[in-house]
Amino acid sequence: MPREAAGAPAGTALPRALVPVVWRVLPWRVLGAAGVLGVAMAAGTRLPGHEPDAMTGLLVLRLAALVGGLALAFLFDDPARRTTEAVPVRRPVRAGLRPALVAPLAAAWWTAVLFLVPAAARPPAGAITLEAAAVGVSAVALAAASVRLRGEPDPGAGAALALLALAVAVLLLSGRWHLLVPPGDPNWAEAHRWWAGLLVAAALLCAACLPEPLHRLRRTSRTRRTPGPGAPSPHGA
Repeated sequence: MPREAAGAPAGTALPRALVPVVWRVLPWRVLGAAGVLGVAMAAGTRLPGHEPDAMTGLLVLRLAALVGGLALAFLFDDPARRTTEAVPVRRPVRAGLRPALVAPLAAAWWTAVLFLVPAAARPPAGAITLEAAAVGVSAVALAAASVRLRGEPDPGAGAALALLALAVAVLLLSGRWHLLVPPGDPNWAEAHRWWAGLLVAAALLCAACLPEPLHRLRRTSRTRRTPGPGAPSPHGA
């Protein structure tokens, strides 16, 4: 671990030192593959002789958002998690570094995907970006919940499957609960109020799941209650 920088607050030296370490262990292959696929899908709408309509543009962007979400489901995969639990940095900081490092790249990627779709076929940018953000944050929240509740070192596959199940459930919704409405639909505004609620709920779940996994807290509690060898009995001799 590098020495604390001169003048740097003691509380920030270790998190700063962790940044390059966390950067190296992020799931770049999965993120990169999803990024290339999303850009390719959007770029396909600009092929010569191909004039996409509004429904095609909307479908491409929603599929790209799902691809991005599936990649973000692997954000907390860390085969070495068992060996890094003793790092002298609180877990919310360690875990929070991952989405903090990826968020600017994800925003830049989504901006590129969005504007690769021709303007004539592009849905309202704010609304479709809200949908993409809700999908991405939900994926991260599912992975964080798996780590928090089960201590999974590699929660990505399970979180991705859960996200796909949620996507299927959204497809099956109907009536006023239907979220995948096209622009101009009478339920467009109401659907995006639900998308906003989903985004807030996913963000809160993610924040709640950043502390130490429950199995480790239970193990620590048992260790504290169990007296060591030679310790005096609480009931006397």
